[in-house]
Amino acid sequence: MKTPGLFGFRGGSVLVREDAGAWLLSNRLIKGLVFLVMVLIAPLAQSEETVFRGLARVDAVASAITDTRRGIEVHLRLSQGVPYRVFTLDTPARLVLDFREVDWGGAKAAGLIYGMRAKGLRLGQIRPGWSRMVVDLAAPHVLEEAGLNVDRQTGVAELRVVLGPPNAEAFSAASGPPDLPGWDLPDPQSALHSGPRATGDSSFTVVLDPGHGGIDPGAEVESAIEKDLMLQFALELRELLLRAGGFEVVLTREADEFVSLERRVALAHRAEADVFISLHADAYSDARARGTSVYTLSDTASDAASAALAERHNRTDILAGVDLSGQDDILADVLIDLARIETAPRAERLADAIIDELTSRKLPLLTRPLRQAGFSVLKAPDVPSVLIEVGYLSSPRDLANLRDAVWRAGVAEALRDALSAWRQEDMARAGLVRQ
Repeated sequence: MKTPGLFGFRGGSVLVREDAGAWLLSNRLIKGLVFLVMVLIAPLAQSEETVFRGLARVDAVASAITDTRRGIEVHLRLSQGVPYRVFTLDTPARLVLDFREVDWGGAKAAGLIYGMRAKGLRLGQIRPGWSRMVVDLAAPHVLEEAGLNVDRQTGVAELRVVLGPPNAEAFSAASGPPDLPGWDLPDPQSALHSGPRATGDSSFTVVLDPGHGGIDPGAEVESAIEKDLMLQFALELRELLLRAGGFEVVLTREADEFVSLERRVALAHRAEADVFISLHADAYSDARARGTSVYTLSDTASDAASAALAERHNRTDILAGVDLSGQDDILADVLIDLARIETAPRAERLADAIIDELTSRKLPLLTRPLRQAGFSVLKAPDVPSVLIEVGYLSSPRDLANLRDAVWRAGVAEALRDALSAWRQEDMARAGLVRQ
């Protein structure tokens, strides 16, 4: 039986193989070079949110990314066939392979890349039930061929992807993700909030955003990984706020999965958030970088270190293989939105309240703990938003604190009290404005 498939293509051809069968398809009318193969009929009927149970494993020893005479060849050996798609992204040039789903095991860039035309590689989960490989390309090598062979006796699958010579114009014209509604943005059928609040509803909704996740690990020092530490802290903070009463708490992620910057902001809107708090624990080469700090949004960074930090955080989507074409104009519009005239001072007061509470508890703070930078994740124009660097993994003291449940509980209590104090002040100010 031939493998069922859906194919999108412009500017070249895609060759699909299974055993001795071969088909050559071309279509110059579909925007973006996209290749989607569904190996089994059953997964076609599954929803995007359903986790694919037949987890395939990659054989790192039998897999490689190599230079060819004309370009690059990617060869992956999988323990079984799974649905997948292949596409390219521009600015910077990247090759993206999505699978439903693959356990990458111990596979790493150092063990897979043989050559100079692939200059980087990331592997991980992109969303529940989906795994992703992102290959950074040294030049815009055009996607020419993709094929999957499945051994009918063993079930082992061999995936081969061929990229040809660099061609910037053709690469740009063919690049782009598949047009699959709901792929990254929140599913409109699964709202995080029950609906518009009733008149007089006094609930206070806090959206906690554990930084990074899935294919994007964030900072890594020894065995400590930022995405794991921040998810643990966010779950603990949520529990503390719920026990305190008066808070509704939503997390942008509750597992080790990737969430784009755009989706994090969209989730805050969907939850009708009163406050958005993004949690991070970066690593920095400067030994003086230690202690907690709080950031608010500004298109001009308060210092060089903050600018560099924001640049690293804003590269999250690029590292995870998200298409950023056209985003600059959208973000610029957000920055000049009239709603920010009211929201920015409220976010600054929230940051002040957090710093005051941390100080009163004698918790370690970064020198000049209140800072500003252009963090994309803070750009919701109508939700007061702050980013908290809970500590730095590069600081032995901070790392020990982040691993200490008692210390984390102290920080969580400080945030709880700061949110309560800010809420009272914010309500009082709103009453004065109405008068």
